[in-house]
Amino acid sequence: MRSVELGPFPDVAGYEAATTLDAADRLQPFAARFVPTDPDLIYLDGNSLGRLPAATVRHLQEVVEREWGAQLIRSWPDRWWELADQVGSQIAPLVGANPAEVIVADSTTVAILKLTVAALNARPRRRRIVTDDLNFPTDVYATGAAAKLVGGREITIVPSTDGVHGPVDEIVAALDEDTALLTLTHVAFKSGYRYDMERLTRAAHSVGALVLWDLSHSVGAVPIDLDGVGADLAVGCTYKYLNGGPGSPAFLYVSEQIAPEVENPFSGWWGHESPFAFDLDYAPASSIRRFQTGTMPILSLAAVETGVALTAEVGIEDLRHKSIGLSEFFIEQVHMHLEPLGFQLASPRDADQRGSHISLRHPDGWRIVRAMIDSAAIIPDFREPDNLRFGFTPLSTSYTDLHTAVVRIVNLMDADLPQTYPQTRSTVT
Repeated sequence: MRSVELGPFPDVAGYEAATTLDAADRLQPFAARFVPTDPDLIYLDGNSLGRLPAATVRHLQEVVEREWGAQLIRSWPDRWWELADQVGSQIAPLVGANPAEVIVADSTTVAILKLTVAALNARPRRRRIVTDDLNFPTDVYATGAAAKLVGGREITIVPSTDGVHGPVDEIVAALDEDTALLTLTHVAFKSGYRYDMERLTRAAHSVGALVLWDLSHSVGAVPIDLDGVGADLAVGCTYKYLNGGPGSPAFLYVSEQIAPEVENPFSGWWGHESPFAFDLDYAPASSIRRFQTGTMPILSLAAVETGVALTAEVGIEDLRHKSIGLSEFFIEQVHMHLEPLGFQLASPRDADQRGSHISLRHPDGWRIVRAMIDSAAIIPDFREPDNLRFGFTPLSTSYTDLHTAVVRIVNLMDADLPQTYPQTRSTVT
């Protein structure tokens, strides 16, 4: 397989600006806190899977060898039983919540299913659920499953006019007195569009509906203030910007204001008020813990523990500041070097309307991504039909990385390397 020159490229426009920005970057030392990879590799897929913190390796070794290996079952009362609550408390400040409102539980999809059923049961006389076509598909699948479980509900999917910006005005117009729930992704998974959480929450509340936010593409990357905007319910994954590891468990949020109205529809012993009484009658815990169901995966939860701690150490304001800087610089480089080659920006130009990833469109996007991975040592990802996504994780991505990546893409296009790949798509990108 042919490859392109890997650089860096000091003679190409933008390099000097990149090195100047890197020299002024207060977060640059944090890159050394992650397990090293191939030094030529530029990883721009942290919006799908965050990198491995070095502290996680040490922590998991401790959990496996001492807590599991030596302590055995004694680690349940010593630490494990409360771990989901403790990690939820760590996440709470990152989403603008108090610790009593957040807990780690299940996968994102299961958490969405739970909270959607809970919301529909809390609005029994209302038939409608409103979402949009920028929502992540699994959210829509889970919402549909919840509607079937509850019965007598219908889903309205509001279309986006351009596939980039959320149809905010149209969503507001779709809300009415028959709406039980508005459910949206805070940052859209394809375009990176960032919704005005406060406006849409207020609009839903004005007609008496509840709101469920998916924070998977925003937690750890953008400021979130769930309590401040009066949000009702939220979920989020931990394996993207929180660096919790592949398949790490999700978290859910239930505001204290709405808590008396909603119940976990899927009872299990971890949500019981007295789980070790082993009573056959279910009594839900009075705390957020009642939204748990089954036993937590402790090793994965321990990995989340260190990933969240690293994010909290830096602080979301500094992370957001660098995220905007990286994305603005990348867009400038795209305009200078890639737009003449047929690439188009598929994310909002306004930084206030973006999360921390940028999408580009190209009619040959799939083959370009394959060439980037195999021949240019760049890892982005691809989303149908023509989206190339680039995730910027402020703790491990440099400005020079972005300049080098753009020039490598130019070089592989000039060498016609994408044309050497078949059009056939694989199942994972």
